[in-house]
Amino acid sequence: MAKRTSLDAYEKRIESNIDTYVPVTGAKRRVVDEILKATRKTRNINIRINELDLANLRKSADEEGIPYQTLISSVLRKYLAGRLVDEKHVRKSIELLSRRERVK
Repeated sequence: MAKRTSLDAYEKRIESNIDTYVPVTGAKRRVVDEILKATRKTRNINIRINELDLANLRKSADEEGIPYQTLISSVLRKYLAGRLVDEKHVRKSIELLSRRERVK
């Protein structure tokens, strides 16, 4: 007898909206395939990094429960996507917004 698996909320939403999905064919499909192929490719690189920085990276990675190389890759990916933010800037923005709200 086959083992039954249950769908998570995301999968259930896909299944319930299956009629709205349009298959991608031709040139669009080739573009999607190339993007997927590029994201699966990795390259090994060598970098020089300060020992203290490496120790801090390893500590942060341990706290996150991931390998330090994965953490480095994630930070680089976020930086390149413009999603890596400086905590000081975020705190300053929150402070300025809360001041603005108090003035109103």
